[in-house]
Amino acid sequence: MHATRRHVVLAAAALGTALAAPAALAQSKLKVAAIYTVPVEQQWVSRIDKALKAAVARGEIDYVFSENVANADYERVMRQYAEAGHQLIVGESFAVEAAARRVAKDYPKTAFLMGSSGKPQAPNFAVFDNYIQEPAYLTGMLAGGMTKTNKIGMVGGYPIPEVNRLMHAFMAGVKETRPDAVFSVTFIGSWYDPPKAKEAAFAMIDQGADVLYAERFGVSDAAKERGVKAIGNVIDTQNDYPGTVIASALWHMEPTINQAIDLVAAGEFKAEDYGPLSNIQVGGCTLAPMDPKLVPQDVIDLVKAKQSAIMSGKLEVAINDEEPKPTR
Repeated sequence: MHATRRHVVLAAAALGTALAAPAALAQSKLKVAAIYTVPVEQQWVSRIDKALKAAVARGEIDYVFSENVANADYERVMRQYAEAGHQLIVGESFAVEAAARRVAKDYPKTAFLMGSSGKPQAPNFAVFDNYIQEPAYLTGMLAGGMTKTNKIGMVGGYPIPEVNRLMHAFMAGVKETRPDAVFSVTFIGSWYDPPKAKEAAFAMIDQGADVLYAERFGVSDAAKERGVKAIGNVIDTQNDYPGTVIASALWHMEPTINQAIDLVAAGEFKAEDYGPLSNIQVGGCTLAPMDPKLVPQDVIDLVKAKQSAIMSGKLEVAINDEEPKPTR
């Protein structure tokens, strides 16, 4: 079981987006609920929470969430929120796909927006994903330009498509600036176990890795203690690890959340794939600012040139959802 579950409610101070359905609700704020299997501080779900809190601040929604929800309890919590009249329910259904889709079928008038490796399910189960492979590729270029040992360590949670594609993009970026680099790859079997991730990172450092891909919390702590560099993922931790985290691929959920809110409010929400709204061209992801005090200018220039090519559509970063393997 996870730690004790918190239920948190956030209400906007002003009236916001009108609902498209009965006139009596015309001045109501949208009721939105989110269900997280990890602490809300965990990097992936924190991006969802951030986008929803921004909608609260704009006066568009009332927002409640539950965190640390065990997989076995997920369906029950989904049903509770649907029964309570929440018009939009957001969550991550990777480990509970069958249950989440069953709930959506039972509540066809409720909009569900779920992180998922699967496809949308008509009429009301939309999916999203963190397609941030473009900045992950760019951070790989930085890592390749910074390594002295040619050994890169990568620590992930689980080898699912959402993680695999970012690791492969990162590895491709490394090869762009350091073709002879080799990779250590470890999955810790958890979305939130910083001590375990830290120990996996220590093992890689002991084997010579001098740049670490921190897909999970805990890796950057190991890098800081051992004096090597780390690459952040999803959130910007560079200020938390000054001199250690030299680059970060950032995920922005605002385009996804804002579109869902707008469509639910207009009565036009349907089963769609929101994945493209995480792309760099629409502001769904970015590369955190590069510090010339930490990264050589020639490496920064190479990265910026590739970033421009991606933004213009001249370069497309490949999506590879297969499990990445260590190299020798």
